[in-house]
Amino acid sequence: MARCAYCGSTIIAGGARAGGLRFCNANCQNKGAMMLAAQELPADLVEDAVLEAHQGDCPKCHGPGPVDVHTSHRIVSVLVATQWSTRTNVCCVSCGRKAKLADVFYCLFLGWWGFPWGLLGTPVQILRNLAGMVSGPNPHEPSVALHNIVSVQMARELWQAEQQAQIQDAPHG
Repeated sequence: MARCAYCGSTIIAGGARAGGLRFCNANCQNKGAMMLAAQELPADLVEDAVLEAHQGDCPKCHGPGPVDVHTSHRIVSVLVATQWSTRTNVCCVSCGRKAKLADVFYCLFLGWWGFPWGLLGTPVQILRNLAGMVSGPNPHEPSVALHNIVSVQMARELWQAEQQAQIQDAPHG
């Protein structure tokens, strides 16, 4: 099965393609374009920023790190309509576990109400969250996902600064 070039999710069917890469949706495709731009950034600057983010304070609770990417999974189901989703949180281990636990309850209350996918998918999403609460990213080194998010953010900030400079340099008339 194919994997999204940006977030790493498994692509069962569909998705978007750009520049020989495959993405799970248009949002990841847009971020993927920034990811390609991020590959042009100096590696030492990116590594410094990734380590700073990893060893810094949690952006959610402002507590001590390590900070990394934590994913939690949801399912909501009504009659024959079912929607699965994965949420990405850049936060400390404690906040990551809280998000997973909250999504366990979300699934318990909203996942069962559709046939057949709600009944089948709810236990899967609950187990994914419980497994993530026990395992999670390595606290001693930043994950590839954190590296991607930080480098894309750096590329986006550089692009915005370039756009702002072009606007300021443009003749006003």
